[in-house]
Amino acid sequence: MPSRCVAVATLSQRHALVCCEKMERKMEENVRDVDTGSEAGREEALVGNVNKLMVTPPGYTGVSRKSHLVFDACFESGNLGRVDCISEFEFDLFIRPDTCNPRFRVWFNFTVENVQETQRVIFNIVNFSKTKSLYRDGMSPVVKSTSRPKWQRLPAKNVYYYRCPDHRRNYVMSFAFCFDREDDVYQFAYCYPYTYTRLQHYLDSLERRNLDYLQREQLGLSVQQRRLDLLTITSPAPQLDWCCCKESLLGKGNSMSWKSSWVMEQIAEMARGNRWVRQKGYSAHMSKGSGWSNML
Repeated sequence: MPSRCVAVATLSQRHALVCCEKMERKMEENVRDVDTGSEAGREEALVGNVNKLMVTPPGYTGVSRKSHLVFDACFESGNLGRVDCISEFEFDLFIRPDTCNPRFRVWFNFTVENVQETQRVIFNIVNFSKTKSLYRDGMSPVVKSTSRPKWQRLPAKNVYYYRCPDHRRNYVMSFAFCFDREDDVYQFAYCYPYTYTRLQHYLDSLERRNLDYLQREQLGLSVQQRRLDLLTITSPAPQLDWCCCKESLLGKGNSMSWKSSWVMEQIAEMARGNRWVRQKGYSAHMSKGSGWSNML
């Protein structure tokens, strides 16, 4: 009888131990989710970009006026899913995740209007998914306005990238800005945008030149039914065995492909205008992200 009691006690202890191990594993998974910036509940609500959204201070019930900022991201390459007004001077901004990749949140691009002259604000992009960012090394967002249409970088001293305990330890990028012209519409972006429309206009302009050393082909369509283009730039000389010395630039499209998009366009321009480069034989593979593909 005592031995039976001991056996039952041992089984109970093992069962309790197994339950504790399962709970510990579950807690570790939850911690990992928090550390990687997973905000499933909040991300599910970001089903579309904000569209001429006027944001008023908490508790305000009067008529709208200047300084009640109007946010918009319903344009090509725009991305802003939600705006929370913390105070009259501070706003939490939530960016939408990449298409088919809900855990990847980096790109933002939005406009602000209905500003007041000398109005100072702090914008917090609160749900970045990257642990490392060039914002830590001096990079800063870009801004332009209707009266100053050329992109300019914000002063690096006004930009902060950090992990915030108030947002489930997500990485947050905060920047301060002072509006100086009431009639302007201001646009802020992660970096210089490169749109799909720009890509297609550039490729169309190349195609219209009927260059004998340039060929454009459609490889297929993206998930969003956009063209995936293959651009081949080579030598028209028949004696050149260009297949033996062809170089390829191949990439994938995503919200961060703006960097290589600009690089790829310049490479294509260089190859088009340089005979030696054309004789080496270059194939540039482009897929839709923000423009050209990332270069591998």
